[in-house]
Amino acid sequence: MVRFRKIFPKIEAAYAAIMISLPPGTDPAEFSQLETLANVSLTVTGDWSWGRHVAVGQAFEASTDFIHYADFDRLVRWVETYPEEWRRGLEQIQEADYTIFERSEKAWDSHPQALLQTEKISSGVIAHLVGRFQDFSSGSKGLSRRAARFLLANSREERGSSGRALGTDAEWTVLLHRGGFCLQSVQVDGLDWESADRFQAQAASPEAQRRAAEIYDADPENWAQRVRVAQEIVECALEAFQRPLIYPE
Repeated sequence: MVRFRKIFPKIEAAYAAIMISLPPGTDPAEFSQLETLANVSLTVTGDWSWGRHVAVGQAFEASTDFIHYADFDRLVRWVETYPEEWRRGLEQIQEADYTIFERSEKAWDSHPQALLQTEKISSGVIAHLVGRFQDFSSGSKGLSRRAARFLLANSREERGSSGRALGTDAEWTVLLHRGGFCLQSVQVDGLDWESADRFQAQAASPEAQRRAAEIYDADPENWAQRVRVAQEIVECALEAFQRPLIYPE
């Protein structure tokens, strides 16, 4: 929270409106701190797995032409470490209906192998369905208003009740591909591994990331958990590929 408040003036200046979805059980003190920030709307979701869907829905209600979705921790690190790249990315969002921010080779090098190897599998399945291989699970996407309307019409909050939040990485991409929307990818360095920052007063250095990644990979349970995440993403991709589509007016 301290880090977010420090960079908030940059964030406030970059966005017409800011929507933050929070999981149930959020610390009331943290909620109160966020509540004092200007131009911020907060929503506590009924289930953590609804968070991404709720955030896009709230942003759509703001009537902006384009929406930037980002996982909270990834956005904080991105703005801290690569602010010019982040601002450039906001401009690039306006060039397509759906922008997938991909991790560059430099960004990927900061991640544990448990993420790298398992995401290759889930991304490979999505690539088979949409005809192009990309980094689908970076935690940041751009949407035009009409793309957001289409997604909201073809996905529902209650789909998240089974704990498939990360499946949106596949669901959004597959649905928008099937809907004929213009997709683009943008490689960035600023989406390097954010989990090494956890509970730290500042963004982790590359050396700190490497040490944290080695510790992460040494625990078999982390590999098992990432396999479960990959399975969730694959299942959501296949389901979205077969789902009847709604074309809102």
